[in-house]
This record gives sequence, C-alpha cells and structure tokens, in this order.
Amino acid sequence: MLLPSIFRNNFVDNFFDDMFDFNFPFNNHFMTNARLMNTDIQDLGNEYQLDIELPGYNKEDIRAELNNGYLTVYADKEDNKEVKKNGKYVRRERYSGKCRRSFYVGDYLKEEDIRASFKNGVLRMVFPKDQNAVEVDTKKYIPID
Repeated sequence: MLLPSIFRNNFVDNFFDDMFDFNFPFNNHFMTNARLMNTDIQDLGNEYQLDIELPGYNKEDIRAELNNGYLTVYADKEDNKEVKKNGKYVRRERYSGKCRRSFYVGDYLKEEDIRASFKNGVLRMVFPKDQNAVEVDTKKYIPID
C-alpha cells in the first residue's frame, strides 16, 4: 500500500517496500530496529568504531553481548508520563519498547577487546581488527555484456 506513515523517518526511503507490503496493518513493520538504531561504522586503521544512535535511552537501558562472533546491542525502555489536572487526566502516555541489532565482528574478539561508552545518546564501541585477516582487493570489476 502506498500510505505514508508518521512512524517512519522518510516516506521516500520505503516507497517501493510499501508497494509490496500487502499485510500493512498486521505486521510489525512500523518501526524497524535499523531505523531505531542508526549505526555508523568507521575503519580507523587498526580498529573499527561503531556509533549507534539511541536517543532518549539511558546507559542503564542498554546492554551489549558478544556471542559466537556476533556483537548484539539491546535497548529496553519503559516510560510513563502522567499529567493530572484537578484529579482528572488531561494526558496519559506510556511507552514500553525493545530493540536490538546484531553485527558480525569475527570469532577472534573477546569481551575485553571491546571498549564501549555512552554519551549524548550515542553508544560508541571500538574494537581491534583481526590481524590475521586476509586483505580483499575491493576493486574487482565484472564485465557487462
């Protein structure tokens, strides 16, 4: 369906995805983890730096785990806003949500190899590159007939 959603960052980003999304009201497609946890990955030479945006979260809401070469970041949040006016509710809002994102970082890493910090809504994780990894030539061209 071609319906703009107020829950997405940009209608145009998902234009073609929405064309083929026939079960629109019944899926949990409104807020994908990738949209909630925008991530930048930088190559710093001997290390990689992962910056994951988690606005509105506190450090206590976030947990990271390394398992079988996969780095998984979990963010769980519960929020309860309540405004009363003369004993009657004017507004009541509740939010409870979980999101997670996984990245394959390699089997060579251990938990102590990863440095993590959380500041201004950004989780930054820095970890070393695999020194035994074979460099892949990125400029291989495929002939087009």
